[in-house]
Amino acid sequence: MKPPLTNPEISPSHAPASAGQLGALLHGAGLYPLDHVGWIRVTGEDRVRWLNGMVTNSIQALETGNGCYNFLLSVQGRIQGDAYIFAEPDALLLETVSEQVPGLMALLDRFIIMDDVELADSSATQSGLSLSGPQAASLLEHIGLPVASLGKLERQIVAWHSADVTVIHAYSPLVPRFELWATPATTAFLSQTLRDSGTILCGPESQEWLRVLEGTPRYGADIRDKELPQETGQTRALHFAKGCYLGQEIVERIRSRGNVHRAFTAFRLEGTLPEPGSSLEADGKQIGELTSVAAIPFPTANGETVQLGLGYLRREALERNLPLQYAGGTALPIASPFTAIEARESQPASESSERV
Repeated sequence: MKPPLTNPEISPSHAPASAGQLGALLHGAGLYPLDHVGWIRVTGEDRVRWLNGMVTNSIQALETGNGCYNFLLSVQGRIQGDAYIFAEPDALLLETVSEQVPGLMALLDRFIIMDDVELADSSATQSGLSLSGPQAASLLEHIGLPVASLGKLERQIVAWHSADVTVIHAYSPLVPRFELWATPATTAFLSQTLRDSGTILCGPESQEWLRVLEGTPRYGADIRDKELPQETGQTRALHFAKGCYLGQEIVERIRSRGNVHRAFTAFRLEGTLPEPGSSLEADGKQIGELTSVAAIPFPTANGETVQLGLGYLRREALERNLPLQYAGGTALPIASPFTAIEARESQPASESSERV
């Protein structure tokens, strides 16, 4: 796990209130230290063939500088973790949440038999920043970090003030997002430069609100080791023509069957804000659950607060448009990613499996 950034000026505790931070993320640019992100470096002559057989996306198709999102599955097809994987000339890099690094390394290590593959936790070698918002790209260009030619899930190393900065065009379905990785000293200088250029420092709460607005599931909260890949709606993590991998038989069986019994869904919540894990009911029967909830103060003139949730719902409830209740209120399925206007209108989603 990488050490925390030591410069107090880039600590979220020095940031403006969360509602103002959300306004920056949605309409300007918000900065956030990536102290919760870890890295696993995979090296060895067999790394591409071996890792391609361990994850759900096509690693063998990655060119240097490109990345893709992946699940790691059990033999029964249940999700054991997730990671973005990027190709370097002599290595593959797995980016994931710091808490997942030990477990994923242990899982992967069990399947290194006669393969020329080595795993290393490289989290401590760098520190990172996330810059999100409509003005993120222009701000990076302004300070001398060109990103205009960088495609989604591409990374490049840029020389900046006599230091190397790795820039990643990260996944973000609502607003542009970039990750910046360098030494702690360079990251601190980079953070201050961005703040001097108008970037707003953001904390965990505003980042969580943005994630819920996006409708992006988080491993450990919305994705657990009981979930099947297609239930999460994250088809971006799946490749159906790559060849064999751990858990593929179950994924292919679901694909040939045509659907799953439940789907990851976004909700507008009316009533008291429920706890994560609350059940959803229809006709007196449990038919789903809420895995993430948030009361989000949108940066509008009237300061509207909208209660939103993410979770799982049985498909028949969506198809029959059944009224949904939880203890203390009602839930309405809506499409995501969504904005303040879309949440207000509460339009039902057409297909929850394509929601995210």
